[in-house]
Amino acid sequence: MKILVIGGTRFFGIHAVNELLKMGHDVTIATRGNTSDNFGNKVKRIIVERTNADSMKNIFAGRHYDAVIDNIAYCSNDVKYALENIDHDKYIFTSSTAVYEPKHLNTAESDFDGLSKKLIWCDRYKFPYDESKRQAEHALWQEYSARNWVAVRFPFVIGKDDYTKRLLFYVKHTIKEIPMNIDNLNCRMSFVFSDEAGNFLAFLADKNFNGAINGSSGGTISIKEIINYVENKTGKKAVIEISGESAPYNGETEYSINTDKANAVGFEFSSLHDRIYDLLDHYINLTCN
Repeated sequence: MKILVIGGTRFFGIHAVNELLKMGHDVTIATRGNTSDNFGNKVKRIIVERTNADSMKNIFAGRHYDAVIDNIAYCSNDVKYALENIDHDKYIFTSSTAVYEPKHLNTAESDFDGLSKKLIWCDRYKFPYDESKRQAEHALWQEYSARNWVAVRFPFVIGKDDYTKRLLFYVKHTIKEIPMNIDNLNCRMSFVFSDEAGNFLAFLADKNFNGAINGSSGGTISIKEIINYVENKTGKKAVIEISGESAPYNGETEYSINTDKANAVGFEFSSLHDRIYDLLDHYINLTCN
């Protein structure tokens, strides 16, 4: 298959491209050209400004793709510029579990209704991240319902290649005993590993599925469990106080993500507890050395 990946040069986008190549697909990556990659001559490259309709129209005129994986669509206009300017058979949009209002234990795809609110055509800075992603999905559900699309809803993505350093924040602050303001210490949350997020996007490219689908590691963990592990491994003691630096996962309530749909189409995510402690060990070594 000829597959276009919009934004495939960092984090789980790299994993998606590598998996697509392993599967034997003909891959093109579209970026602004600001980030280098290590794919060599295994991929084709297009430089485009994906937030500009004219740029999208001019660059993709006369090109056809069997599938488009869009990792950097954040709002309804981003979705519009892709769907109206790229000739394709299937569109895979990287959405987020942030669309759920709110997330809760066993959050399933039906907990967000893309038809329930008015679609607002907007740029990515019009609304906060969660509402921007909702509007992107509203565009899919309301304006492009007849198209073949998939909205993949991920929780926080973690991994050694996580450029956001959100999980690393808790490890570093604990080891260095820097005060943290944490408002959800005991709330259990779901995560997904970057390699599996990328692999899942690639997996969906040739599957007969459309609509919304969750992607998440199995199980949950609380910030308290994470900090306790770091404390036990290092002998340090976390300093948690209101005057401390605000923690990156603040505001998140207790939730878990249901992945029955993913399982039904043949993709099984790993257990969070089977892998997260190795990641925490990596962060501990990174901080201490």
